[in-house]
This record gives sequence, C-alpha cells and structure tokens, in this order.
Amino acid sequence: MNDTLAGWLQVLALVAVLVLSFRPLGGYMARALTTDRHWRAERLIYRVGGVNGDADQRWPVYLRSVLAFSAVSMLFLYAFLRLQNHFLLSLGMKPVPADGAFNTAASFVTNTNWQWYAGESTMGHLVQMAGLAVQNFVSAAVGIAVVATLIRGFTRQKTDRVGNFWVDLTRIVLRVLLPVAFVFAIVLVAAGVVQNFHGAHDFTTLAGGRQSLTGGPVASQEAIKELGTNGGGFYNANSAHPFENPNALTNLIEIYLMLVISFSLPRTFGAMVGDHRQGYAIVAVMALIWAASVAIVTANELHSVSSTAGHTAGGMMEGKETRFGIWTSALFAVSTTLTSCGAVNSFHDSYTPGGGGMTIFNMMLGEIAPGGTGSGLYGMLILAVVAVFVAGLMVGRTPEYLGKKLRSREMKFASLYILTTPALVLAGAGLAMAFPGERAAMLNSGAHGFSEVLYALTSAANNNGSAFAGLSANTVWYNTVLGVVMILGRFLPMVFVLALAGSLAGQQPVPVTAGTLPTHRPQFVGLLTGVILIVVALTYFPALALGPLAEGLH
Repeated sequence: MNDTLAGWLQVLALVAVLVLSFRPLGGYMARALTTDRHWRAERLIYRVGGVNGDADQRWPVYLRSVLAFSAVSMLFLYAFLRLQNHFLLSLGMKPVPADGAFNTAASFVTNTNWQWYAGESTMGHLVQMAGLAVQNFVSAAVGIAVVATLIRGFTRQKTDRVGNFWVDLTRIVLRVLLPVAFVFAIVLVAAGVVQNFHGAHDFTTLAGGRQSLTGGPVASQEAIKELGTNGGGFYNANSAHPFENPNALTNLIEIYLMLVISFSLPRTFGAMVGDHRQGYAIVAVMALIWAASVAIVTANELHSVSSTAGHTAGGMMEGKETRFGIWTSALFAVSTTLTSCGAVNSFHDSYTPGGGGMTIFNMMLGEIAPGGTGSGLYGMLILAVVAVFVAGLMVGRTPEYLGKKLRSREMKFASLYILTTPALVLAGAGLAMAFPGERAAMLNSGAHGFSEVLYALTSAANNNGSAFAGLSANTVWYNTVLGVVMILGRFLPMVFVLALAGSLAGQQPVPVTAGTLPTHRPQFVGLLTGVILIVVALTYFPALALGPLAEGLH
C-alpha cells in the first residue's frame, strides 16, 4: 500500500469513528449535565466537601469556585513538585527548581501542559500519577463545566443562577472522563503502551551501545492526556516515544481521543438548547476549519517548494517519526494545535514555513476547531455571538442569538474575551524579542527564530502546550513569564464567559420573528467561518508576516 492511500484511509477512518461517536457521546454528556439525579458516590463527595448538590450558584459565586479550586490545585501541585524527593516512587529524583515548579503547576492546572523538562529524568512516578495525571482530569472538567454554564445562560430565563460548579466538576470527572479514560487505558496497554512501576533499566542496543530506559504508568496517563486535551508527555519525546505511542494503531487512537469530546460537545449544546440544528451548524464550522488545516499542512509537507532536497525526496521527513510518515504526522500536528492538547508525534520546528505557520495559525484561531475540552466550544460560541452581532449591524436590527438579545453588555464581554489572548501573545512576544538574553534562547535567527518565540507565547496563551522546540525556554524568565501567560490566558477568558452566561440567563427570551437571523443554516456557517478568519487575520497578520510568511517568501 502506498503512502497516499494509507494516509487517506487513516483520515477517513478517523472521520468515521468521530461521526459515530458524535451523537451518543454528545447526548450522554447533555444528560449528565442536566439530570437532577445524583449518584451515591457523588452524594458522598458533596457531603465530605460540604456542598449542597441541589443548590445552584450565581455566576460570581461560580467564578469564585473555579478560581479557588484552581488556586488550591496549583499550590498543591507546586508543593508536590518541590518536595517530590520525600515521597515514595520518587526514583531518586531531585526537587523541581522553584521557577520550573511554578511553570509546571501553572501549566497543568490551566490544561496547558507546557513542558520545559524531560519527564523521565525529572518526575518520579508518584508525582506523575497523583500530581500531573490528576490535574489532567480536573482541568479538563473545569473547561466543560464553564461551557455548560454558558449554555445554561442561553436556556435559562429571568434568573441569576447558572449552575453549581462542584456538581458540574464531580459529574464530568466521574461520569465522563474517568470511565472513558479507564477503557482506553486498557486499549492502549493491549496495543503496546507501557504500564508498570519500573525505574531505569540499562539495555544493550543493536549497535552494541548502552541505553537507559525508564518504565512507568504511561498508558493510564496517556489516555487522559489525549482525552482531556492536556498533552503533557510522560517522556520528553511525547507521542513520538515508542513507550507512549508504539504503532500506527495507537497513533490513530490518540488522535481520536484528543478530538472526540470537543467534536461531540456541539451535540451536547444542541440537546441542551433544545435544537439539534444549532449543534450541527457549530460542528460544521469546526469540521470545515479542521479539514482545511489538514489539507494545507499535508500539502506543504508533501510538496515542499522551500527545500529542493525535500521536494526531490517526495516530502519533508526531517523531524518526523519514520513509523508514521508525513500524512499521519501532519494529521496529528493539526489535531493537536486545533485543540488545546499540545501532544506531538513530530518536531514542528522542522516543518516547512507553510506547515509550521499553519500550526501557529491553528492556535491563533483560539483553538476552536474543535478546541479543548469545553474551551473550544465556549470560544466558538463567543465568536457566534460576534457573528450574529455583525449580521445585525448589516441589516439594522437588534441582534439575537437563541432567543437572547445581544446588547452592549453582552458584546463587551465577548469583545474582552476575543482581545485577551492576542494581547498576551503579542505583548509577550514583544518583550521576549526586546531582551537580548531572551533572543539568545532562539535556536535559529531571523524569521524562523521569531516563529519559535511567537509559537511559544501563542501556545502558552491559548493553553496548548506544544512548542517549536527550537527555543531554549528553560530559563527563569521564560518559565515565569510563560507561567503567568498560561494563568491569564486560561482564567481571564473564563471571567468573561461566565459573566456573559449570567447576563444571558437574566434575560427574558424574545420570540422568533421574520427578521430573526437563522443560525442553523449554511449561510450562518459561512458567516461564522468568515468572521473567525477575519478576526484572526486582522489581529495576528503583522506577527505572522514577520515569522512564517517572511520565511516562506525568503
């Protein structure tokens, strides 16, 4: 079988399983978020935590709950990393340095999973399991909880209550993330992913050399790493490491896991608002952007015009895992940068200017196609609000979305959401390029070197976590600044999302009239796609022109 046919079969197989998962998983999550019934295990958790599972919260209280939970999680993980040498299964690892521990704690609590370290030589098994993997579950659940609150803002009326964070968090972890991750951890073990408590073992290579390999509870972390769009690898090589991703089957499973919840959440949205057509419109936009990005990156890597050797060889294989080739590497790269996952099975720094630039552009879109668990959908819904507002301005009517008026208050929250991430990315990149010491961290000079810095700040602000990897970011400055950017990039947008949810929930729905914009038709899909591309182009074009576009023209 030639590479082209194999590549097409992998893409079609992935699309098929995602389509088959869309309705059952999306419907199941809608039921989990709307039911009045509590499981016994959930009631026990509420009792221990002093939570009234039947009482809803106002949006400021919901927000304080999110921030308090995340702050405690970050402090706990920071202490865990600093004291890891005192715990069992530390494998003799030293305490993580203060700046590195801050960066890692911020990274995993914000669902970013940026890694300045090599996991197999920095973290013991207990920290990996009880520290990092736990945050993989709860940070993903926080994102889904926030989007559930925004959906309730559209469905509720004349109320200041938007849900209960502790109930949402508990249900998402126990009913969705844990069971799915448990099943796929077993699948990954059966497919060859490592799962043990071994320390480092020395082996003799085929060439007669000596190599030290570390085992660990990899499969259990790998499942939630992809399912929760976390992305932090057990090993430094991430999903290019054969212990994490041993073959083509596990590679396809991992891509599926990073996409399945985010692509299914539009079905949850449609079910909760009582109109499945709205969910179909949103998922159509996601699918269009994802498919276009896959095509662009794959074409650039297969038919490079920037490298004579690559073009002659039939594709750019530098930095790519030979087990997977160009097609699957490109598919993985697009999926991980269009979600907030950040896992990698190839070296994005070695991609062509067009392919590497597209991975940056994917994150600049706000990771909405389909985006991170929860964060992708609420980002898309914010942009849908903007698209409806633009359409209302064009026809001179008060814009309405799902029966709720989009007044100046709602548009301020949406505008602040859209402006937050670009401000962090561009200000951070500007500072990094202004200081000679931070410019020296670039592996390459010129446009490609700037792309390394731009990628790092874009990845941190959008809570992606992947890197061009040419940037030497393990410095006090980068660890601190990237940690701060991750925190602000995660929680400032959540403030505006929850505020918007509270504002919408307090409204009285308006009836549908002949002048109401239909938001379930192909015309709206096109409008929303256009608004997304225009907003990103106007915001980031100057930065892209200095990086991947300049490199490509050169």
